[in-house]
Amino acid sequence: MSTLEMFGRKTLAATLLAVTLGAVAAPAQSPPQSPSTASPHLGRPISEADIKNWDIAVLPNGVGLPAGQGTPQEGATIFAEKCSACHGEAARGGVAPFYPALVGGPPLTDGIETRKTIANYYAYPTTIFDYIRRAMPYPAPRSLSDHEVYALTAYILSLNKLIGENDTMDAQSLPKVKMPNRDNFIMPYPDRI
Repeated sequence: MSTLEMFGRKTLAATLLAVTLGAVAAPAQSPPQSPSTASPHLGRPISEADIKNWDIAVLPNGVGLPAGQGTPQEGATIFAEKCSACHGEAARGGVAPFYPALVGGPPLTDGIETRKTIANYYAYPTTIFDYIRRAMPYPAPRSLSDHEVYALTAYILSLNKLIGENDTMDAQSLPKVKMPNRDNFIMPYPDRI
C-alpha cells in the first residue's frame, strides 16, 4: 500500500504544508552577536594565501608571468590532448562561435565584421598566456601547469607564424613577441602600467 493510499492525498498535502510552514515560522536561532562583530556570518575571512592563489594577472609588459618555459613541439602534444576537442585540429576552429579558430584570419580591414583571431586581433602575446592560464581548458580551468601554458602559448604563436617552430617561450621571451595588431590598440591609461 502506498503512502498516498494510506493517508490520502488531502492528509499528505496538509502534513507537508504544516511541516513547511513550521520550518518557515520557526527560523533557526543565530548565535549572539557583540556590537563590534555584527555580520551576517557568511563566508570566512580571506587569507593572503587565498589572494595569492587568485592573483594571477599578467600585464602586457610581462609583469606577473611565472617561472617556466615551453616550446611549440611540447604545446602541440598538449593541444592534441586537451584543446583540440573544442578548437579543432591544429587550432583551425571547432563549433563557432564558442570554440573559435586560433589561427589565421584576414587583416582587420573589413571593419568589425572581420573574424577575429589571435593573429589579427590580440595586441599582446601575454594576453594569450593569461587567458589560457585563467580559463582553459573549458571543462577544467586553472588545471594546466605554468609549463603547459607556456607550451600552448608557444604552439599557438608558432601556428600563426609569430615565432619560430623551435623558439622557447618564457617570462623573458614572451613579452618580446610583436603581435601584428599591437599598434592598433590605444591604452586608455598608459600611466597605470
